[in-house]
Amino acid sequence: MPRILVVGATRGLGASLVKHYTSSSSATVYATARSSSHTQDFPDNAKWLTGVDLTKRDVGDAIVKQLPNGGEALDVAIISAGHFTTEDFKDGPNWDEQQLMYTTCAIAPVFIVQRLANAGLLASGSKVLLVSSEAGSIALRHESEGGGNYGHHAGKAALNMAGKLLSLDLKEQGIVVSLVHPGFMRTDMTRNVGFDKYWDAGGAISPDEAAQRLGQWVEELDMSKTGEFWAPGGAEDIGTAEAVLGSDLPKPLRLPW
Repeated sequence: MPRILVVGATRGLGASLVKHYTSSSSATVYATARSSSHTQDFPDNAKWLTGVDLTKRDVGDAIVKQLPNGGEALDVAIISAGHFTTEDFKDGPNWDEQQLMYTTCAIAPVFIVQRLANAGLLASGSKVLLVSSEAGSIALRHESEGGGNYGHHAGKAALNMAGKLLSLDLKEQGIVVSLVHPGFMRTDMTRNVGFDKYWDAGGAISPDEAAQRLGQWVEELDMSKTGEFWAPGGAEDIGTAEAVLGSDLPKPLRLPW
């Protein structure tokens, strides 16, 4: 019976991942919520871990304390929580928003994974999926897209480095760490920053489609890809891919840092 943890499960991709994994009656799915309750209509077989706030220094402990302490490791741990506030150079970046983006995207995942591993909740064969974005690829930042959005892009780049380092620390234990670009999604997050105007032209997919895609990626994931950055859906929604990487790109596509 596979045991799955989804961090950031109350909306967007995280919510779709919970629904994807709970569709299998054999899976035990643990889902985190920042508040003491959740409001969406979720399957009854999701097991909720509440009060999990990625801006708090004890976030890893808050998760570990609520997971069964029976010595059975997780098969899959997915950290999908994120935050996005747009910024430009003229009006200037926002200090508090940047701290929030860096903390949520790049700092908290390190503490979560470290606490899970130290508690014996990750073991040989466990797979850790860190949801990044092509926005975190320095190589893919093409002049055609200009600058701005400092916290979002740099926070994801920091997550990529954190994931790479975690993969090195966990490799001897047989724990896989994968960085993924799940695709440009039609979510409240992208709508709230005005990116819904790019949904159609940019090939945006639903969170349910992205969850199916990541579920398949996890099935195929093994130690040969640990510490690497991939787009399971290929380059179809990465606007700078051909300008930087050329044409006829494979699917899935390994992304440059």
